[in-house]
Amino acid sequence: MSTSSPTITTETARHVLWRYDRAGGAQPGTFTQNLMAAIESADVTNRAIMRSAYPELSEALHLARYDEEGLAKLQRIAAGRGPLGCKCGDSAGPFTLDGRCESCAEAAA
Repeated sequence: MSTSSPTITTETARHVLWRYDRAGGAQPGTFTQNLMAAIESADVTNRAIMRSAYPELSEALHLARYDEEGLAKLQRIAAGRGPLGCKCGDSAGPFTLDGRCESCAEAAA
């Protein structure tokens, strides 16, 4: 998985949707709940540190909070449809946010 464009898994999408009280969400364990709260409340420096340790969760939280279509993208990921389809023809995902499947993203890294 490329840390510059992390792949968001179905499980992570469902956890972030739960945090934002959206359809398709699933409650994570206590550690993940606290981790999401820590990432969202961190200052810029500490958020960068947390992003290097938890790139997928950080990206999903960023998507939910700052992308106008972020929650809809996460709902598609949670439903197993991914936000986009890859140029290689993969429509099952998981996908990176730039639309590549995990295999293509790893090959480009």
